[in-house]
Amino acid sequence: MSAIIEVKYFNSFLLRKTVTADNAIPPNVPVWYKTSGLSANSTRNWIIEESRIRGGYNNTSVDLGTKAYLVADNNKGSIVKSGLIYSGILNSRTGVNNTNQFPVGEDITRSLDPANGSIQKLHAENTNLTILQENKVSKALIDKDAIYSAEGGAITTSAANVIGQIVPYGGTYGISKDPGSFAVYGYRKYFTDKNRNAVLRLSSDGITEISAYGMKDFFRDKFSEIDLNSFSLGEIVGGFDVHTKTYVVSLQNYNGIDYDTLAFDESVKGWVSRYDYKPDQIFSLKNNYFTTFSGGAENFNGLYKHYFGSEYGKFYGVNVDSTVTTVFNPKVSLSKNFSTIGYEGSNGWEMNSFISDSTGVDSGTGYSDATLPIKSYNEGEYILNPATGQPVVPANYQTVFQTPFPPYTKSRAGFNRKENKYVSNLKNTSQPRPGEVIYGQSLSGIKGMFATVTFSIDATTDVGGKKELFAVSANYVESSY
Repeated sequence: MSAIIEVKYFNSFLLRKTVTADNAIPPNVPVWYKTSGLSANSTRNWIIEESRIRGGYNNTSVDLGTKAYLVADNNKGSIVKSGLIYSGILNSRTGVNNTNQFPVGEDITRSLDPANGSIQKLHAENTNLTILQENKVSKALIDKDAIYSAEGGAITTSAANVIGQIVPYGGTYGISKDPGSFAVYGYRKYFTDKNRNAVLRLSSDGITEISAYGMKDFFRDKFSEIDLNSFSLGEIVGGFDVHTKTYVVSLQNYNGIDYDTLAFDESVKGWVSRYDYKPDQIFSLKNNYFTTFSGGAENFNGLYKHYFGSEYGKFYGVNVDSTVTTVFNPKVSLSKNFSTIGYEGSNGWEMNSFISDSTGVDSGTGYSDATLPIKSYNEGEYILNPATGQPVVPANYQTVFQTPFPPYTKSRAGFNRKENKYVSNLKNTSQPRPGEVIYGQSLSGIKGMFATVTFSIDATTDVGGKKELFAVSANYVESSY
C-alpha cells in the first residue's frame, strides 16, 4: 500500500517507522498507519519530520549528513534489574548538559550477577558507589580501577570508565526489597535484610549483623509478620536520629495497624528503646529529628519535629505512657526469694507487674479448664489493674497480691523514698500450691529463679513532664523448695 503526500514547496523530509500506542500519538503530526498484526491498542506508525526549521520555504535546514536507517518493529523499553547505565556528563560551570545522551556505541553499562536479585538502592560516597541488591551488597569504583597484587593488596589506578570495577562485600547479605530501611550517618550505613531476618550495619570493617545484639529472636518473629507484596500495606522504614545518635527502624505489618519502632545505639552496641509512633519517613536535618506521618490525632498530619516542646511521651498529638521492662536474674541456677523492689530516678514511676519464672505444668482439679487441660503457671505474679490501680487475678494463674500501698503523696507513685531511693516490699498473699505451706501474710517475697518487672509512668505526677529512671534493683535471699 502506498501513500501520497502533497507539499506546497520542495523540501526535505525524514521518514521514521515506529510502533506507538494510539493514545500516545502526538497531536498535529501527519501519520499514516496500519494495524495488521498488532495489538488492539497499538499502531504501526510512519512519522514524517521536516528537515527545515519551522518548515518554512528556504528556511535554515538541519544538516542531514550520513544516516543509518533501521526499522525497529519492537521499540518497547526493557528494564534490566541487575544492570547499571550512565549518561553523558553534566558541568554547570561550562553549561555542558549531556544527561539525555546514552550512546550505545560507548561502554556505558555495567552488569551485576542477576542471581543476587534486582538493584534496590544506590548510595554515592566520595568516589565509590555502594550498590545494594536483594541478596548482595557491592562497591563500585568511580573513575578508577583496582589492580590486585600477588599478596592480595589493591592498587588504585585512574581509568576512563565512569563505573569501574565492582567489588562485593563479604557475606551473603542484601537489602531484600526494603530500600526504605536504608539510613546513613558518617561512614556507617544501616539497612535491613528481611529475607535473612537481619538488621545490618555497613562500615569500614564490612557488614555486621546488629540484630544479633540480643534481638535476633525478636526480629526473626517480626520480619515474618511483614508482607511486602504489592497488595499489602506492610513496609520497613528506617532513618538516623541525629539528636540521640541512634538508628531508628519501624517494622510495619501488612494490616497497617501493628508496628514496632526501635532504636539502635552504637555507643552501647544495643537496642536501647522502643517508640510508640509509626512514621512514614524518617530523616534528620542539622541537629533536629523529623518524621512524616498520616492519620495522626488532632489533625496532626504531615511533618513532625521530635524533642520539641515541654511535653514528653507525646507523638503525633497522642500522649503515650512510657514503660520500662527489666529482668532480674542473679545467680542463675539459684532459687531466690525476692523481698523488695526499688529504683533510682525521678518521682512519678510505678510498678505494673512483677512476674517470676514458670515452674512447670500441672494437671487436674484447680489447674485446668475445658479449653486448657494441661497448663503452666507462674510461681509468683503481681499485676496492677491500670483502671483501678489495685492488684488483679489473671485467669488460670497463680497470683501474688501486694497489700495496698499506704496513702503516700503522689510524688512517690506507690514507693517509699529512703535515702533518695524509692523502695517497696513485695508481700506474698497468694493461695498455696498443693503441698506447700505458707505461714501467714507476715512473710514477704516472691519466689523464683528470675523475675520480669515492668515500670510505667503514673497518671498523677507531673503529667507530661520529664521522668528519669537510672536503675532498678531488688533485694533477695537464697531460697529452697
